[in-house]
Amino acid sequence: MPRPLRVAIVGSGPAGIYAADALLKSEVAADPGVSIDIFERMPAPFGLIRYGVAPDHPRIKGIITALHQVLDKPQIRLFGNVDYPSDISLDDLRAFYDGVIFATGATADRALPLPGIELDGSYGAADFVSWYDGHPDVPRTWPLEAEKVAVLGVGNVALDIARVLAKTADELLPTEIPANVYEGLKANRAKEIHVFGRRGPAQAKFSPMELRELDHSPNIEVIVDPEDIDYDEGSIATRRGNKQADMVAKTLENWAIRDAGERPHKLFLHFFESPVEVLGEDGKVVGLRTERTELDGTGNVKGTGTFNTWDVGAVYRAVGYLSDKLPKLPWDIDSGTVPDEGGRVMQESGEHLQSTYVTGWIRRGPVGLIGHTKGDANETVSNLLDDYANGRLQTPATPAPEAVDAFLAERNVRFTTWEGWYKLDAAEKALGEPEGRERVKLVEREDMLRASGA
Repeated sequence: MPRPLRVAIVGSGPAGIYAADALLKSEVAADPGVSIDIFERMPAPFGLIRYGVAPDHPRIKGIITALHQVLDKPQIRLFGNVDYPSDISLDDLRAFYDGVIFATGATADRALPLPGIELDGSYGAADFVSWYDGHPDVPRTWPLEAEKVAVLGVGNVALDIARVLAKTADELLPTEIPANVYEGLKANRAKEIHVFGRRGPAQAKFSPMELRELDHSPNIEVIVDPEDIDYDEGSIATRRGNKQADMVAKTLENWAIRDAGERPHKLFLHFFESPVEVLGEDGKVVGLRTERTELDGTGNVKGTGTFNTWDVGAVYRAVGYLSDKLPKLPWDIDSGTVPDEGGRVMQESGEHLQSTYVTGWIRRGPVGLIGHTKGDANETVSNLLDDYANGRLQTPATPAPEAVDAFLAERNVRFTTWEGWYKLDAAEKALGEPEGRERVKLVEREDMLRASGA
C-alpha cells in the first residue's frame, strides 16, 4: 500500500498554512493521503499575524480563526521553536520528506540610504512592531522620549506605527499588549506625529479602512494640508482604475477641507515631501530635511529644489520589509527573495532545485495583503503535486513521521506542538481575565515554552 505524500513546510504564518490547506484539499489528500509537518522558529504559530499586526487590529487577527481550522486537521503536525537551519537543515529535511516548502516571510527592515539614517533616534519599523507585539527576541524597552516624531512611508505599516505612537497607553490596554509594552507606552511623550510620502494622495498605499481608523481615536486629530491634494493625469487614471486608491483619496480630501479639532495628539499626513536627510546633533536625531516634489503627469514626481526642515526628535522608516537569506537556497540579493518559477526554487543553472519550493513573501517579496498569499500557495502546491505525479520528487530515506521526533530529541531541541499552542493560548487568556481583557501575550521565550509544555 503506498504511503502518504510527506511534505515539510518551513514557516507557520498565513503563507505556510495556506500551502498546507491547499495540500489537504488536493486529490492526493484522498489517495494516497498527505502528511504535513510545519516547522516554526517561534514557540507559537501564526507568524506575522502574531508578531506583525498591530494589537488594536483584532479584525485582522480574526484570520487566526481560519488558520486554526487548518492546523486542527489530523494530517498536520506543528513543530514550534525549531529553527532552520540551526536545528534542522535542508539535508535533514530531505531525509524525511518528499518535498519542502519554504514560507518564511519577511521580518527585517529594508534599508533606506539617507544621510543620518544611522543616528540615535532613527528606527526601523520592523523593530518597533516587534517590540509592541511582544516578540521574544527584541529588547523589552523602547525609547519614547521624542515629543515630535517622523514616520517615513505611506503604507499600512506606517499607519500602524503612527497610530500606536499617537494613541494613549490606556487606549491600547484593552488589547493583548504585554505589561512591558503598556508601561513603555505610558512613558511615551509623543504629541505630534508626521507621516511623509514623496508622492501624492492617489499614490498612497494605505488600505481605505486602515486610513479611516486613524480618525476613530478620541485622542488623535488627523490633519491634511489642502495644498497636498493634487492630481495629474496619471493620478486621475489611477483613481479611475483602482477603487481602493479612489477611496483613500476621498478620505484625505475630506480631512483636508475640515476645520482642525481639539483632540490632544496631532497626526499630520504630508504628501509631496521626499526625505533627503535625517538631521543630527551629538549623534542624536534633531530633525528631518525633505525636498518638496511635484507630479510629472504620469503619477510620478520630480524634485522642485525647495527644501523643508522639520523639527522632530525621532524618525521611523516604514519603507518595506526584507526577508532573511535562507542558507542552502539560491538568493536574489536585490529583491531579497528566493528565485523561483511557479513556486519551484530555481538554481543559477536554470534547473529546479529538486523537491524544493517557496511561497509567500520569501517568494515574491513583502507586498500585498495577507489574503494575496493564498493564490501563491495554490500555485506552488499545484506545481509540487505535478512534480509528484510525474515522478520528479526525490525519495526520502526515512519518511516515517516518528523519525522526525527522534531526530529532534537526539538534537535536544525543545519543540512545541499544536497541543502546546492550546495550552499557551489558555495561559494567555487566563492572564487577561482578571483585567477583563481577552488575553495578555507572554513575551519571554522560556515562559512560552513552559506554558506550551515543550
